[in-house]
Amino acid sequence: MAIIVNLDVMMARRKMSLNELSEAVDITLANLSKLKTGKVRAIRFSTLEAICEVLDCQPGDLLEFSKD
Repeated sequence: MAIIVNLDVMMARRKMSLNELSEAVDITLANLSKLKTGKVRAIRFSTLEAICEVLDCQPGDLLEFSKD
């Protein structure tokens, strides 16, 4: 996939665990884990907005396009 999810990088920078982010964003741990590993095909803007708010970042900090 050409879209790379850098969620783990932002979580490390904010010293936040997957469990903490899951609770703060109100998303299941399983879905957040899939997002973190890039095994999702879509993300709702409301979910992306909530993650950005909690991690104090921009969508571009989480998502990256890479030409293969």
